[in-house]
Amino acid sequence: MKKEIKTQIERKKRERINYKWIIKIVIATFIISLLFSLLSETVIRDVNVYIAIIILIVIISIGILFDMIGVAVTAADIEPFHSMSSRKVNGAKIAVNFKKNADKVSSFCNDVIGDICGIISGTVGVTIALSLTKVLNIPLLISSLIVTSLIASLTIGGKAIFKSVAINKSNEILYEFAKIINMFKKQK
Repeated sequence: MKKEIKTQIERKKRERINYKWIIKIVIATFIISLLFSLLSETVIRDVNVYIAIIILIVIISIGILFDMIGVAVTAADIEPFHSMSSRKVNGAKIAVNFKKNADKVSSFCNDVIGDICGIISGTVGVTIALSLTKVLNIPLLISSLIVTSLIASLTIGGKAIFKSVAINKSNEILYEFAKIINMFKKQK
């Protein structure tokens, strides 16, 4: 009887909407998006088309990488990290925290970073399309269709490939990500 009540209480806690988290993530998204947009707008405006393409590939790659991390955190098993954490293995405690908060980590990685990268890659794509129109003397419609189609196919194709990797190597990816975060945490 007590176990049933405890289970029901735990289920209700999970079902609650965490408005504090939502407000934090909205504010974080606004700030990160503002910074990324400012950076990309100021950098892209003054570079040639080849550098802009490299920047675009980097932005798409960041989106794919964070999508992979978000999926890996969701798919990973927590048990090995508990064991590693009890042995004080570097980064294991952070991996446990990420796994316990998989919904938030996944939301941040997949939605916040992924969507921001998608929006900014579109902005960079417009700049590239305008440059290609001038350099190749082709209509803007043609260059923008080609650029946006390439961006969409690279992003979706990359995410599809790395989702499989994330599911199959979820524990390894989570652990490597946790070790990287741990390095920054120690520098404080």
